[in-house]
Amino acid sequence: MKAYQELSKKELLALKAGLEKEYEDVKGKGLKLDMSRGKPSVAQLDMGMDIFDVLNSQSDMTSKEGVDVRNYGVLDGLSEAKHMMADIMGVKAENVIVYGNASLNVMYDAVSSAVTHGVMGCTPWCKLNTEDGHSAVKFLCPVPGYDRHFAITQHFGIEMITVPMTPQGPDMDLVERLVASDESIKGIWCVPKYSNPQGYSYSDETVRRFANLKPAAKDFRIFWDNAYSVHHLYEEEERQDKILEILSECEKAGNPDMVYEFASTSKISFSGAGVAAIATSKGNLECIKKTLTIQTIGYDKINQLRHVRYFKDFEGIKAHMRKHAALMRPKFEAVLKVLEEELAGTGIGEWTRPNGGYFISFESMEGCAKAIVAKCKEAGVTLTGAGATYPYGRDPKDSNIRIAPTYPSPEELALATDLFVLCVKLVSVEKLLEQYGRDAKEFGERLAG
Repeated sequence: MKAYQELSKKELLALKAGLEKEYEDVKGKGLKLDMSRGKPSVAQLDMGMDIFDVLNSQSDMTSKEGVDVRNYGVLDGLSEAKHMMADIMGVKAENVIVYGNASLNVMYDAVSSAVTHGVMGCTPWCKLNTEDGHSAVKFLCPVPGYDRHFAITQHFGIEMITVPMTPQGPDMDLVERLVASDESIKGIWCVPKYSNPQGYSYSDETVRRFANLKPAAKDFRIFWDNAYSVHHLYEEEERQDKILEILSECEKAGNPDMVYEFASTSKISFSGAGVAAIATSKGNLECIKKTLTIQTIGYDKINQLRHVRYFKDFEGIKAHMRKHAALMRPKFEAVLKVLEEELAGTGIGEWTRPNGGYFISFESMEGCAKAIVAKCKEAGVTLTGAGATYPYGRDPKDSNIRIAPTYPSPEELALATDLFVLCVKLVSVEKLLEQYGRDAKEFGERLAG
């Protein structure tokens, strides 16, 4: 296929006319489809409904250690729930605190507590102000990344510094240099496995370099959001990304307190009704528990027991995730097939091909992402806002678009992907024609001068 950049102005104009007609035809269909978030489909949610049958009024509501889950107590979670979440993260149960329904809450609480009360005896971040009264706290943000991470740090007025992502993880040369040279850098957001949105997984070297960081700030923490630890799209072992376990690597490096690891069952059982957890060092756990004793008398132990009884063990979780993969894999492959057939070789787009997670990351021509998303919305398909994968919603190249294939039905997904490709083509042609116009104007001005 000929690259669009190689087409003449006449060819581009002819192509534009045909694409505009196609676009108007699609608009006339009255589509109303949503691909804005990485949500499980209805079919995925339906397959876990029997989780509600494992506990009822006749069920034994007592944990293995004799805890009546209907009552107060057990601040840090049932022992068997700790083991379940530890298995998901690949850590020791002794390093785990089990929370409520979502890991986003846990991440928010971790930042909030650091702001108001500090980390392990260090000065609270809210008291670290510059002379002009602005926050002196900064976070590193690998980009493109997860918009809700950035929203948390922005909410607390924390300055965000972007770090480019690579297929092996964040640019570690830059991370190491920044962390070691600036005491105001207190953390970094990470999605180490099947990253949001690119679907990259950190290499062994990247994980080891994280564990061996030498931060200037004593209270620097790696916010390790292991959201997709068991979310493979393929059953074959060779197609399942693997990452080193960060807690043990930090211990080896003499940095046991440097990482907070987060996970939940939100995309395993139910979104918004799962079980969340943090895994970290003994010192961090003791600090966290001081806040928890004020914050709660204990999280939902009935839900914890329900999940443990339903999945039984880690093999049960893996078997359930294979059912998720069976529903998700054809959707990802369908989107990738259309992108390959329609855009490969055109020079107007690149995309990732993940082995797991919930997203495909698309890079358009520079300066086109917002226009593509707007055209899709005008024709009835809502995508994640352009720029959302960057701090403050500002993508400097205006090129990244996050594609979330999981929620629509196969029929809806086919319509949405066809429209997306159409919009990519149309906006790209318009951009190239603009460039032709600018080049012609500049040439005329040079001649006149």
